[in-house]
Amino acid sequence: MAKRKYSKEMLMQLYSTMVRIRKFEEKATDYFHKGMISGTIHLSIGEEAISAGACYAMDKGDYMTTTHRGHSQCIAKGGNIDKMMAELFGKETGYCRGKGGSMHIADVEGLHHLGANGIVGGGIAIAAGSALASKIWKDKHVSVCFFGDGASNQGVFHEALNMAAAWKLPAVFIIENNFYAVSTEIHRVTNTKYLSVRGHAYDIEGKTVDGNDPVVVYEAAKEAFDHARSGKGPYLLEFLTYRQKGHYCGDPCKFIPASYMEEAHKKDCIINMRAKLLKEKIATEAEIQAVEQAADKE
Repeated sequence: MAKRKYSKEMLMQLYSTMVRIRKFEEKATDYFHKGMISGTIHLSIGEEAISAGACYAMDKGDYMTTTHRGHSQCIAKGGNIDKMMAELFGKETGYCRGKGGSMHIADVEGLHHLGANGIVGGGIAIAAGSALASKIWKDKHVSVCFFGDGASNQGVFHEALNMAAAWKLPAVFIIENNFYAVSTEIHRVTNTKYLSVRGHAYDIEGKTVDGNDPVVVYEAAKEAFDHARSGKGPYLLEFLTYRQKGHYCGDPCKFIPASYMEEAHKKDCIINMRAKLLKEKIATEAEIQAVEQAADKE
């Protein structure tokens, strides 16, 4: 995190967003284990910096698609936590009147959120289509697609990138690489160290960066959004991160080695940003606790 490069307001907002996501996921976990939520839920605990930084860099009118692990992006883009939790409970007051559940939260008119998606890679082509609409209408909006490392092995990933590149669509494709597609370690099924290089085949600019620091994420996302918005075509971003839980809530995740979890906790985005805010005297302990208490109350 660059010292004094950004305002206190921005840095505290990033921290607040990550804490709110974490608290929501922890509360949802509690309700799930008590049998109060039907179906299953997928948690983004450990990956909050990606949503916080990327969504902060978005314009309000930008569109996005997310994945089955998409609570975090909805919150970071301004989603109403009450309506989100109501959706998980199957209530009429939820975003999709309780009929979508955890994996299908959407708010097209309010948040320009085109929906989470239970199909691996399911949002990639939707985002490309949204970007095509923006190009036709000349509305200057960027369509942002979040998806996991496993989705980059789906055919739709390559088809959508090819079309987006050929038509120079204002789309940004974001890979949240936590190294595991369900229980498959990504490097067992790919032959490149970084997934962002796959964009080179379509002459798409991109990069791989640390996904555990929201400021680093913000800087990379802002660059990508500016690139796409200026008419230069799509951009492929890969954020390296860690999930601190299994594939789904309650997954014993015996397939993940202890060293992975040790690294995940070592690079915890919330703990590390909290420490930096204090060390660099950007915020006091009392100010940080106020943010955390507000998230608890919410």
